[in-house]
Amino acid sequence: MTVRSVGQSWALDIALAQGGFDALHPEAKGTLEQFGHDHTDFDKVFVLVKSGAMLPKAWATVAGQAETRAAHHEREGFAQTAADLYLRAAVMWGRAQYSIFDAEDPRKIAFREHCNHCVARLGELRGNRVRRVVLDFEGRHIYALLHLPAGAVENAPAVILGPGMDMIKEDYIYAAERYYTSRGIVALSIEGPGQGETRANGLTADLTNYERAISRYIDFLAELPEVDAERIGMFGISMSGYWGLRAAATEPRLGALATFEAVSGDFETIFNRAQPTFKNNYMYMAGYTDEQSFDRELADRMPLDGIVADITAPVLVGIGEFDELTQLEQALATYERIRAPKEMRVYENEFHPLGGVAAEVFRFGAEWVERALNGALREPGRDARHYVQHDGGTIDGSAAPAWWLGATPREITAAADER
Repeated sequence: MTVRSVGQSWALDIALAQGGFDALHPEAKGTLEQFGHDHTDFDKVFVLVKSGAMLPKAWATVAGQAETRAAHHEREGFAQTAADLYLRAAVMWGRAQYSIFDAEDPRKIAFREHCNHCVARLGELRGNRVRRVVLDFEGRHIYALLHLPAGAVENAPAVILGPGMDMIKEDYIYAAERYYTSRGIVALSIEGPGQGETRANGLTADLTNYERAISRYIDFLAELPEVDAERIGMFGISMSGYWGLRAAATEPRLGALATFEAVSGDFETIFNRAQPTFKNNYMYMAGYTDEQSFDRELADRMPLDGIVADITAPVLVGIGEFDELTQLEQALATYERIRAPKEMRVYENEFHPLGGVAAEVFRFGAEWVERALNGALREPGRDARHYVQHDGGTIDGSAAPAWWLGATPREITAAADER
């Protein structure tokens, strides 16, 4: 636990009681819907929440209701209704277990078992097109879900779906089906070191092992008869945008990368200015209990700086204008350092979750990766910049907010000069 989290927990409880989930993640409800949460489930959960301590109970309560209804419909022979409800239950059981930061807590283990059961039932009802994956990795295991298109598929493109730090592999089941497998694309939703079952089974995150885990997942995909090993890309949000950028700089088999909300600044904002839950979570992911050691040994070494200059595959970067975890000028500075074919979209007045444009972002990111893997968007020197206005318009040619009046912050100029 951080000093701030202990001292400020009362403030977060008041914010939750007065402002609900928006107090934690502004306008994130639209994003949660892309993770498979039905808005009615979401509302039922947060009617029950008046403090952070109430989150596991609330998620587990509504998850149990959805699982019970799913089992009823399965017994009655309504397979797809049951599958949809198992999906809703799975993502809520996932939220319930996430809210407990102790891998050995029996409640966390029980919630995970319910989540796994719901995914297993969902997979069977979907014709075994959702499959659990467990891979050996550096003496331990990493966990994922494989999502396959309907029918016989060979030599299809594949996309790794990378979750943010507070996400799990199950959060991509809905998106995998809607945006990838429906178009004949194989998807693999992953948990890297420090996340979900991977963390629960003892594998913590260090500075570089997440990108090595991505390489291990590429090994797995490249061996599948359904997959064209020359067309493997990645879609990553939040911290997986960061990990994806690191992987793209070191893994030549990664053929395209779409990132949204990537944490790409100096990490002062996310760890020392944003709400303290983010730092608490990352310390748990990395296996630290001492905040000073975490700062010295990991956090201070995390900024990307010039690493992104080694990327060669096409890259898409999308971020909210007022992302509360990465200052926009720092995200633009990171973008300047990328020398590969690239595209940047800044979404006016959006926060870190990009909730107001979530459906657009998930579809666009999937289509962008698909086009890149099929050979487009690769011309040398490509640099497409867009400022996506809240009123629906788009300013092309610049990703800088219009209210900057053409002025360029110093860190962006310095990053451009490095090239």
